[in-house]
Order: sequence, then structure tokens, then C-alpha cells
Amino acid sequence: MSTSELKTITVIGSGLIGRSWAMVFISGGYQVKIYDNQPGQAAKAITEIRKQTEELEEAHMLRGDLSAAQQLALLSCYEDLAPALEGAFFVQECVFEQLEVKQSVFQEVERFVGKAVILSSSTSCLVPSSVFAKVQERSRCLVSHPVNPPYYVKLVELVPHPETVAAVMDAAHSLMTKVGQAPVLLRKEIDGFAVNRVQAAIIAESWRLVQDGVISVKDIDLVMSEGLGMRYAFIGPMETMHLNAPEGLEDYMRRYGEGIARLLRSFGPVPDFFGEPAKRVVKEMCELIPSDQQHLSARKERRDLLLMHLAKLKKDH
Repeated sequence: MSTSELKTITVIGSGLIGRSWAMVFISGGYQVKIYDNQPGQAAKAITEIRKQTEELEEAHMLRGDLSAAQQLALLSCYEDLAPALEGAFFVQECVFEQLEVKQSVFQEVERFVGKAVILSSSTSCLVPSSVFAKVQERSRCLVSHPVNPPYYVKLVELVPHPETVAAVMDAAHSLMTKVGQAPVLLRKEIDGFAVNRVQAAIIAESWRLVQDGVISVKDIDLVMSEGLGMRYAFIGPMETMHLNAPEGLEDYMRRYGEGIARLLRSFGPVPDFFGEPAKRVVKEMCELIPSDQQHLSARKERRDLLLMHLAKLKKDH
């Protein structure tokens, strides 16, 4: 059956990512059962989702065609796993990033669902072959790795287990597209997937430039936010190169390929993120934005608001 005929999704874990996934799925008209084995947590999650959804509607930023009330009516909470899984065609696990816990969750889930139910993990750094190692029917397993916060940043990486069948990947891609996410398909699993590998490369060179005294924390962030990030918000690095030479990508590499290779050879080893030099980088960052909850929460709220407006701009264009 197509995803349009299947309407119930179970979200396991009611933390930030679990709540965000629930909001994404209800925005697409799916019934969502939130399960958390900690008493009261799933109910608290629904209270938080209600607050956010109503605020989004008031700001005219609510996703989907349904009103806030209609979306919220699709939510239910559970502390027992069996009823939480009843009727679900898709299970999105969002528990904390510990392999043994995730493996245990999926072992338990498999006891209560049929073989056709798709099992998906939100892990950001554990490969599917590890997460689903104790699952019997691994052909229906995949990682659906969102970018935080998923409600505002729509990209989701779909990463197959080595045994995952194509139909499962197609179904997950269809679901994510229907709820307004921007799914990308990885053809095979790799440590860090795509997002975190690209992010790690940027982090490493940014950290190295600050640590080596080449540039300040403030200015390296401006390199991205007021430079590269301006165009990367709409086009990626491959299209950027393709558009930045008169005759496209091949011409770009003729012009700049040797220079890029030279720069790459000049990169140093992986920076030390924990030693004495690293403390200077952390100190500089905390002078700009103190690491207490008040300052961090304010900056996170600003980030989410700007992402919300950026998402609207992209949608309207």
C-alpha cells in the first residue's frame, strides 16, 4: 500500500527530536502516537507540541494544510509499547544516542509489529548495520537522520541497512516528501553519513584557522553566515561551482582545480578539540555568547526564528 493509504506513525521517544518529528508528521495529516516509557513524559511532549503549534499558527508559519486544532487532534500519547505500535505502518525511533539502548528498543518493537512495518532510527552517528544488528527482519530498516531542528530545517538523510530493500527506501522517501521534508538518499551506509561528514570538514578547518591565530571566532562564523552560507542556503557546493565558471563545472575545475588541490594538501592534521589550545577557542566563543542557559536559549530562539523565515522565503520562491 502507498503511504497515502497508511495513516498512523509511532514516534518512540518524546525529547526534542521526537517532538519535532511528531510535529512534522501531523503537519502532513498523519496520526501520530508518541511513546515514552518514562511516566508523564509523552503527555508533557504533547503539551509542548500544542504550545509550539498554536504559536506557529498565530505567526502564520504553521506547516501543512490543516489548522493547529486539526493537527493536534491527530496526536496521542502512550506509556505502554504494544498499544503505541498498534496500526502503525512506520516507526520513528528517537531515543538518546546509545547503541545498546537503540538495539534494545528495536528488539522490543519487533515483537509487536508485522514484517511490513518500516523501522526507522533518528541516529546521527550510528550506522544502520549497528543499530539494527539484533533485528530479525532487517530488510525494512533504515536511518532517517534529520537536521536539528527538523521542523525548520527540512533535510533528512535516508540511509539503508545493507539488507534494506529498495521498496522500503522508496516508501520512506515518499513519506518524507509528503510531510514536506527534503529527503536525500544515501546509496550505502558510511560513518557520519553525508551531513556530518561535510560538517566535520567545515568544523575542522574553521577550528584550525582560529586555533592557529589566522582569524577570530567571530570572523570565521561571518565567513559562513555572511559569505558561503548565503548561497549555500539555496544552492549546494556542486551547483555553486557549476555556476561560477562560464562553461560550467568542467571549466571551473580547469580554472581552479589545481588551486583547490594545493589548499587541500596544506591542511593540517585533525585539530585537538580538547587540549590547552582548544580552551582558547572555547574562551573566545564564550566571550561572544556566554554558555549559560539564558544566553544559549535566547540564541537558539533567534536561530529558530530566522530558520523559520528562511524556510518561508525558500517556499515562496
